[in-house]
Amino acid sequence: MIPAEVMQKIRRIQIRTSHMVNEILAGAYRSVFKGQGMEFEEVREYVPGDDIRLIDWNVTARTSKPHVKILVEERELTVMLMVDASGSGRFGSVTRFKNELAAELCAVLAFSAIQNSDKVGLIIFTDEVELYVPPKKGRRHVLRVIREVLYFKPKGVGTDIPEALHFLNGVTKRRAVAFLVSDFMEADHEPALRIANKRHDVIAVTVTDPREEELPNVGLVNVRDAETGREVLVDSGDARVRQDYAEAAAKRVKARDEIFRRTRVDSINVRTDRDYIDEIYRFFRMREMRHA
Repeated sequence: MIPAEVMQKIRRIQIRTSHMVNEILAGAYRSVFKGQGMEFEEVREYVPGDDIRLIDWNVTARTSKPHVKILVEERELTVMLMVDASGSGRFGSVTRFKNELAAELCAVLAFSAIQNSDKVGLIIFTDEVELYVPPKKGRRHVLRVIREVLYFKPKGVGTDIPEALHFLNGVTKRRAVAFLVSDFMEADHEPALRIANKRHDVIAVTVTDPREEELPNVGLVNVRDAETGREVLVDSGDARVRQDYAEAAAKRVKARDEIFRRTRVDSINVRTDRDYIDEIYRFFRMREMRHA
């Protein structure tokens, strides 16, 4: 039984995201995510003027008459939402946790997809894949996806992005648009990201909180790593400590963005202290201009 407060949260997300999709993102989504190429429909006998590159040599040899393959443009996409549910997502210093922001973001992407008659699937992972929801169409299915992202209770607290990408490659044979939603604190994912992006259109959605980039001056604080449980007493009143913290965060962000650049993975950066809709729309516009 889902608690009433969770159902209320799902309803609020549905109302808010439906408005965004209908008023802001509908056209942008359609212009960026179209059918991914051509798919086979049937074979028929060759007629003068047909492209000889489409000749089906197996059928031709079997029938002793030249036949060609008929291809049609794919009319739908498979959108996979890959959500990092590790311990670091249960953190937020502003108005919401990172995992709550991730859920609302997934709702926007999912509603955009079903409005375009695309299928939506879900992979929730920590240091292992903990939940897989096969791609389907329909509003009821999308509401289930949102509910799972919000309410799912993971067993693990660590992160294994390569394992999640390997699972994606195993269950999704056709090319898909995969939104990988994570804070990307785990660093050893470049090879897996490169392989997955060759098979699919992988988009990295980075979810961060301002306190992960800058330490406020609040005196002695106990800092705990949500994934390892390790605790460290930090003197945030020391300017040098705050500077070192900020420099380490900037270095981590630079390394993350370099991985995206080298693997040719597009990214969307969202924060718990800012409205994410501008970032999504900016991403759609960037992709639209590139395709044009």
